[in-house]
Amino acid sequence: MESNETHYSRPDLARDKREIRLGTLLFTIVEARKGFEVAYNRWYERDHFYSGCMIGEYTLAGARYVATRACKALRYGSDADLIKGSFLALYWILDGHHADWDNWAVIQVNKLHAEGRMFKERDHVHTGLYQYEQEYNAPASTTPIELALDRPYAGVAAFIIDLAPGKSAADARAFFSALPCPGDVALLSSPLPLDERSPADVPDSSGDHVTLVSFSIENPADVWTSRYADIGERIEQAGLGRVRFASPFVATVPGTDTYMEEL
Repeated sequence: MESNETHYSRPDLARDKREIRLGTLLFTIVEARKGFEVAYNRWYERDHFYSGCMIGEYTLAGARYVATRACKALRYGSDADLIKGSFLALYWILDGHHADWDNWAVIQVNKLHAEGRMFKERDHVHTGLYQYEQEYNAPASTTPIELALDRPYAGVAAFIIDLAPGKSAADARAFFSALPCPGDVALLSSPLPLDERSPADVPDSSGDHVTLVSFSIENPADVWTSRYADIGERIEQAGLGRVRFASPFVATVPGTDTYMEEL
């Protein structure tokens, strides 16, 4: 067996050489109802971020992002309902333990509902579980996707892409492999079914689509035109499918109400 001294002398490691490996993720976009944005942000970061996910076994990491008015002005896509989502949360789950984590998460969220620890004045815009398909790095980047939520990126660009009939996640992997990575590191994922025991307010997000989340060193809104605005057109021209939703999000600032007046 290779020593750790040798193993980690390399700046990056292939996925199959990593001891800690992302397997699945939770991707959730939520809209707080008007007048409750500040309270929602505080509830989520001070209670639900931890009690709903982070304290669960096999949760690797989590991070939160928000779409300001400036971010929303840059959005495009075919789904009008998704245009209103302001808050994005991402959670990484350890490879090989999705069923374990999912069972805990369903029991835990129903427990929080029973204890009155949820937030009524909000709407799930898109909440789904996804499996890892592929990661992409910019030429100078060696950041593995497992560390992306812990690294203080300025924000992310999030895409939900409906696949054309006959197209699959494999086609999406090939398509994005042929493009320069628009951020420092990006993740492509495909949907998993939600547990039937999930709360009724969580919509089903299964279907023939993929998500792409690109992590940006710069504010993604500032580089949207040069790096992200034409991805939807390229997808359609390639016959891969159609963008349902595309948006920049900036990283939240924990412990503050930053951006709440800019939604």
